[in-house]
This record gives sequence, C-alpha cells and structure tokens, in this order.
Amino acid sequence: MKTIILVYASMTGNTREMADAIVEGIRSAGIEPEVKEVVDCSASELADYDGIVLGAYTWGDGELPDEFLDFYEEMEGLDLRGKKAAVFGSCDSGYEKVGAAVDILLEKVTSLGADVPLNGLKVELSPSVQEKETCREFGRSFAQSLA
Repeated sequence: MKTIILVYASMTGNTREMADAIVEGIRSAGIEPEVKEVVDCSASELADYDGIVLGAYTWGDGELPDEFLDFYEEMEGLDLRGKKAAVFGSCDSGYEKVGAAVDILLEKVTSLGADVPLNGLKVELSPSVQEKETCREFGRSFAQSLA
C-alpha cells in the first residue's frame, strides 16, 4: 500500500482547515496519511513515504512562516526522486506576493526530484464550503496519482 505524509504549518487555523479537508480526500481514496505539524517533523522523514503533501501559509510579504524555516533548510540534500509531492496553503491577496509559500515549497520539492502531479492549491484566508470540497478533491487526486 502506498504511504502519504502531510506536513503543515497553521497560525490562524486556515491552513489547518485545508489540511483537514485534504486528509478527508486522501482517506476517501483508501490511504490513511500520516499528518504532522511541521514543528513535530524532521525533513528526513519525507524519505519514508511515497507521497509528500506540504502545507504552509504565506507570512509577511511572501515568505515561509518561521516554523517552516528549519524544516525547509533540512530538506536541502534530500533525494525525492521516485516520490510524488503536492503543496497547498492559505494566503491573503492583500499582499503583493499572494501565496508565495506554496510557490517556494513547490520549487523546493521539484528541485529535489519529486514528481508534482498537481498545481499548488492556494485558498484566500479561511476556506469556504466550496473551497473545502476543492481541498478534498486535491487530496483524492493526489492519492490517486500514486496508483
């Protein structure tokens, strides 16, 4: 059976809401993902999974949140070839660089060799009912891409 880890950071709960819905979608595809907050996870753990889902809100004017910085640095040197990855996050269009954390993480997993079958998923602030369904579909689609 394929394995998936979902690692996220959430300050106000918006990215956590997205993570919860994505997990529902992954489960609906028959996979029970490992879910960790980024502060409770080491980047080296990513090597143990077939699928990697990373979630982060964008901080300030287009940066990763502080709690993601050590994990991001630890990712350097990982070999993610043969693995699939997806990235999501909440964002705020009041800033110039909307959802830049998603873009930063997508660039990182791609540079480490991961196959990225889905576009990054960005949601403005708290996900609506419809956006939660989009998150579920994102999780379902990602899980199905591992088949």
